[in-house]
Amino acid sequence: MFFDNVGGEILEAVLARLARGARVIISGAVSQYNTETGARGPANYMQLLVRRASMTGFVVFDYAARYPEATADLAAWLRDGRITSRETIVDGGITAFPETLLGLFAGKNTGKLILAV
Repeated sequence: MFFDNVGGEILEAVLARLARGARVIISGAVSQYNTETGARGPANYMQLLVRRASMTGFVVFDYAARYPEATADLAAWLRDGRITSRETIVDGGITAFPETLLGLFAGKNTGKLILAV
């Protein structure tokens, strides 16, 4: 299984290496959001057929009724150390917002990107 929210070259690389019966979950395509030539799909999508794989969209809002359950589970896992939170904090105030936002799309952060104001 591959959970993708990048798209573009990363998705194409994954499709080229699928196992038989693989499942690809698409939650976003950050590499395609600000292209000047328009978003493009994977050129090698036929690998889904050859590998008898499937690709499905995932939208978190479809699970809104389970948000309280997820919040409780995630908080417990964070407290227990089963998961960790990574953050990139940028100082600079509100004037740094445009550059900080563009950094998000350029992969300049690890984990959650936070702008300190």
